[in-house]
Amino acid sequence: MGVLNTPVLQMSNISKSFGGLRALIDVELTLYPQEILAIVGDNGAGKSTLIKVLTGVYRADSGSIKVHGEALDISNRRDSIDAGIAAVYQNLGLVDTLAAPANVFLGSEPIRKVLGIPFIDNRRMRRETIEILRDRVGIELPDINETTRNFSGGQRQAVAIARAVNGSEVKVLIMDEPTAALGPEETRNTLNLIRSVRERGIPIILISHNLDHVFQVADRVMVMRGGRHVDTLEIEKTTQTDVLGMIIGSDRTIGSSVVSGSSAGAAG
Repeated sequence: MGVLNTPVLQMSNISKSFGGLRALIDVELTLYPQEILAIVGDNGAGKSTLIKVLTGVYRADSGSIKVHGEALDISNRRDSIDAGIAAVYQNLGLVDTLAAPANVFLGSEPIRKVLGIPFIDNRRMRRETIEILRDRVGIELPDINETTRNFSGGQRQAVAIARAVNGSEVKVLIMDEPTAALGPEETRNTLNLIRSVRERGIPIILISHNLDHVFQVADRVMVMRGGRHVDTLEIEKTTQTDVLGMIIGSDRTIGSSVVSGSSAGAAG
């Protein structure tokens, strides 16, 4: 796989219940440097709950989380951000009426003073946005001042990633269904973007229902079912058929949310 032996992220024996519902049961996750780890499973498998534990939306009932070997106590989103865990969700969270720099620095705009009066430093935002997109994401936008509503799906993903990695030492990037609702060309561009981010040193956790996309970009695939970690496999040593079998179990039929090959995907 070309990944190093020392994990960037380790989640061990993670459990989470909501009343009588056991959403996660002793789940294990390991992410290595410069790796793309895909997490797959049917609806209700526990993927979203696991990510919400990692990002501080939920607090695990039990288990441990380590980043670069350091034990973390993640009880809220700030704890997760401070630990270097960034996330880009399916809806991206961009403000369509703003240009890329304003989106990248939204809520953390740099300020300069002119005659003692504070102003947003738009020139600095433009310069640093170009640098972040080029150096950390691997893309150049044709017009940095264009509003994001006019961007393609891949360009919007790039801006969302740039915002996620801006201003912090990102150690883990989570991408939630990045190719959902994209056409073939934009899907190719987005998958190339994911590879580019990984090549620039940021390991990625990829949540996806589309096994074809997973097998194009991931180094390993982690299968979840019924709140449990079924197995984690190297992409080069498994097949989509094997992974589908683990997703659905021997006593079920394939759920409509999990797709293989050329089938159309659905988010969830």
